[in-house]
Amino acid sequence: MPLPLLESIIIEFPANIESTGKSITLGFLGQQFVAICFQHLLGSRFSNYTWSMENNQELTHGRHCVFAMHVHLVFITKYRYRVFDAAAIQTLREIFNKVCTDFASTLLEMDGEDNHVHLLIQYPPKVSVSSLVNSLKGVSSRMLRQQRTDLRKRYWKGVLWSPSYFAA
Repeated sequence: MPLPLLESIIIEFPANIESTGKSITLGFLGQQFVAICFQHLLGSRFSNYTWSMENNQELTHGRHCVFAMHVHLVFITKYRYRVFDAAAIQTLREIFNKVCTDFASTLLEMDGEDNHVHLLIQYPPKVSVSSLVNSLKGVSSRMLRQQRTDLRKRYWKGVLWSPSYFAA
């Protein structure tokens, strides 16, 4: 079955304040949406705008902000050497989880193959992605090389990860 066109899932409510916050479900997608309405001063008159937004309960409340910031990270091994097995991936998961906890972040998902890993992390606005990446790569490289002697021989300069990374 082909996916429906974008125009077919646009939901229009009467532009009045009573429609704000009403929850609806799209039958063919099974997604829950919430109608949002606000007034905007356009010239000398007010215009009502209404749109729908996915009902997302993953909002985190800080002292002065509400946020839902996620980053998808991909790290590859230096020279693309195939050095990870299932035990190494599990060890990396534990290391990444501990580092994320130190940064007040949450490791939502993590998986990998023999030469790279994917991470999905929820992080607060006060944490920069570059500092999080530096810590994740540095700590995991050091701890994994301490546990596995075969990595010490292969990476003799003490570097496990390539200096680049993907973040989205």
